[in-house]
Amino acid sequence: ATIYGSMKPFHIIGNVLHLSGHVPDRDGKVVHPGRLGETVTLEQGIEAARITGINALAGMRQALGDLDRVSGIIKSLNFVACAPNFHEVHKVSSGMTDFLAEVFGPEIGIGCRATIGIQALALNNCFETWMEVEFR
Repeated sequence: ATIYGSMKPFHIIGNVLHLSGHVPDRDGKVVHPGRLGETVTLEQGIEAARITGINALAGMRQALGDLDRVSGIIKSLNFVACAPNFHEVHKVSSGMTDFLAEVFGPEIGIGCRATIGIQALALNNCFETWMEVEFR
């Protein structure tokens, strides 16, 4: 069990890697805790999403041993903790998806995406992603 509860960090079916949720933490500390539109600015949310992308790369490397095995980001489901009147959740997610496009190039790094604004995330994180990755 982790601090988030009982779960596996990843699961592989065929050539698809399913990553558990990744969040913007650095050295065990939450980066930009809180909710967008209240205590977290749009710029901070975008940065948190980018850091989440870095952490997701670490999850891919843990699962696959080498990032060169990644052949495509299939999809990400992203969650933004936000105030009810915050309507720019898609801009927050772009912090992560733009980063993955920088790392892998657009053909591999841009996948399908959905973003949902929610009331709260574990440990007061402002962003979380759940991702599926194709690999060779």
